[in-house]
Amino acid sequence: MNIRLARVGDLMEMQATNLQNLPENYTMKFWIYHALAWPQISFVAEDHKGRIVGYVLAKIEEENPEKGKELHGHVNSISVLRSYRRLGLARKLMLRSQDAMKHVNNVSYVSLHVRKSNMAAIGLYRDSLGFEVASVEKKYYADGEDALSMRLWLKKPKEGEKNKNPGSS
Repeated sequence: MNIRLARVGDLMEMQATNLQNLPENYTMKFWIYHALAWPQISFVAEDHKGRIVGYVLAKIEEENPEKGKELHGHVNSISVLRSYRRLGLARKLMLRSQDAMKHVNNVSYVSLHVRKSNMAAIGLYRDSLGFEVASVEKKYYADGEDALSMRLWLKKPKEGEKNKNPGSS
């Protein structure tokens, strides 16, 4: 398996992976915007034939920079095709994206939302990657399911910041 930066030419395959695996789907405009705005933090996993079998789509957010708040990264979506799961691809994709966010964009932390019922993903984020639950966002998803808002600090947080709600991103 090869993990590499996502390119604009990958967007159709990334969207197809999303449509096959996840109930939350995005318009092509959304995918293109992310690829053009933040080209250095989204990654794909390719099989030995060069087919995309997984991806992580991320962005950078700025929370009131005039008030001294820092940049943070946000994972919009991550997905791996079912036949390629349990190979560590999701973890590798997340680590590459987190590393890029930290070293390219100098973010303080990474945030994400996960369905409260998605125990496999929660296990990956919490147990393997070190994310913590920052808050529960009631009825976050279109079907009414709650989301866990999770956060991983990449830099030591400022005094009193670690326990603050990450806000909606």
